[in-house]
Amino acid sequence: MPIQGEYMGMMLTIDDVDKENREFFRHCAEGTFHLQKGKESGLLRYPPTTACPWTRDRDYDWVPVEGKGEVHSYAEVHHPIQPAFREKVPYMVLVVDLDTQKGEPTEHEALRVAGNLVTADGEFAPPEMIKSVGIGTRVRMVFSDVTDGFALPQWTIDEDADQPENPWRYPQE
Repeated sequence: MPIQGEYMGMMLTIDDVDKENREFFRHCAEGTFHLQKGKESGLLRYPPTTACPWTRDRDYDWVPVEGKGEVHSYAEVHHPIQPAFREKVPYMVLVVDLDTQKGEPTEHEALRVAGNLVTADGEFAPPEMIKSVGIGTRVRMVFSDVTDGFALPQWTIDEDADQPENPWRYPQE
């Protein structure tokens, strides 16, 4: 039976056949961030997949990973396509380089996880917070519950981390 839940007016579904994603979002619902680690390659991967992208090996373990990193890229959304997000604009979507496994298997690769910028309690970030975030900003993961066994990973500013003095941002108006 698929897992379904409503998030901000949208129905989200994970089908039965999608066992890797079901497991990933279940860990998130438990408040922990887990990734698959290929048994042959020893490398972590995201997003969840059936086989290791480097060796095609299908054997893996789920391992806990610290949900911390720095902003690799971002987008500020000012024109929502989804009506449920109309009251949330502007909002920010981040692509974050995790601290874990940086530079493996090559110097240009990293585990990158996308999510919305939110406050520490999971609310969409206000405009003044959005304006302070750029490439290099240190963030930590928080989870937004959708339904039992299903939560979304999101990002908030890591107040305990040293922050860059002037994180790179697209020119402001």
